[in-house]
Amino acid sequence: MRAQAVDPSTYERIWEVIGRIPCGKVANYGQIARIAGLGQRARLVGYALHSAPDELELPWHRVINAQGKISFPKGSARYRRQRGLLEAEGLVFIGDRVSFNTYRWIPDTDDWPEEYLEPEKHY
Repeated sequence: MRAQAVDPSTYERIWEVIGRIPCGKVANYGQIARIAGLGQRARLVGYALHSAPDELELPWHRVINAQGKISFPKGSARYRRQRGLLEAEGLVFIGDRVSFNTYRWIPDTDDWPEEYLEPEKHY
């Protein structure tokens, strides 16, 4: 199967959403996709993060998986870096998870472009 080309504006939408995640909060890949109006395309969020230019200075560390875990291999340098950044922002891990009940970002969507949001979705 051949990968489809992604419109650059799609990554820009994802980056904009990620850039809005405030300090001390996290979002999961699927949540970012839904907010960006991309439905169930959570994997695309991962690709966008991997492709993001460093000069964007995105808070990439605030994006975790749907289980409340860091997606990098546990114990790897990237895992330790992401966990350290989250802990420095005040997030508390229980084992290898953070509580979405406590730390999930729930955006105020009133000022977002309509095409970014899927109707009737709870974020």
